[in-house]
Amino acid sequence: MSRIGRMPIPIPQGVTVDIKKNIVVVKGPKGELSRTFDPDMQIKLEDNQLIVDRPTDHRRHRALHGLTRALLNNMVEGVSKGFTRRLRIEGVGYRAEQQGANLVLNVGYSHQVVIEPPPGISFEVEKGYRSVLVSGVDKELVGEMAARIRRVRPPEPYKGKGIRYEGEYVRRKAGKAGKVA
Repeated sequence: MSRIGRMPIPIPQGVTVDIKKNIVVVKGPKGELSRTFDPDMQIKLEDNQLIVDRPTDHRRHRALHGLTRALLNNMVEGVSKGFTRRLRIEGVGYRAEQQGANLVLNVGYSHQVVIEPPPGISFEVEKGYRSVLVSGVDKELVGEMAARIRRVRPPEPYKGKGIRYEGEYVRRKAGKAGKVA
């Protein structure tokens, strides 16, 4: 059996789970998430824990078992704690600002890049306009928005300028060797 799939998901205080066939709705202090799962997977709520069972040991069911459990765990964690992703901006003159809910990036283009957050996502600029915090309840959406922001100006390997994830290592390259006399 799947090691991930057979682990029960504890439900924290203040989080409610509603299961209707293959649709699961999780509500908590940070918000509400709902998702449709494969109808073959059996999701049960027992003793304040979510348990995922699979009907057979076929390859497809084995693959779905761990996936379903991981997605459910992310939903429960998201509505109780939330998810954050931090981005660092490196480069002379590169900066981020917040205008209302929008994020405005000045990253070496002739224009400012304005990014509007989708519902459920919020931006926060910190550390003297050099760090952006993307937060929300949906782990998938937080990661997607962080990737979109990074895509505006990905880090380049020569000077290291650009937008990168916190803790991301960018391998540096040597520049031109120059003319040898």
